[in-house]
Amino acid sequence: MIRSDRYRAKAVEFRAMAQEETNGRRRLEYEALAQSYLDLARLAERNSQTDIVYETTPLVSKMAGPTGGRS
Repeated sequence: MIRSDRYRAKAVEFRAMAQEETNGRRRLEYEALAQSYLDLARLAERNSQTDIVYETTPLVSKMAGPTGGRS
């Protein structure tokens, strides 16, 4: 199961818990958690389609001037 599917499954669990909850405050918390997991699923899906390329720049010594520290 891919990550976004796991997040969606967790959202379904929290929605079910919210529907069964009689305490209004807890019900709202379960609904908020369900929504958060749906948001995570969307982000995970988007991130899985993104290729990340890291480009680094060469390090330049702070002590060395343009001649590399030579006089």
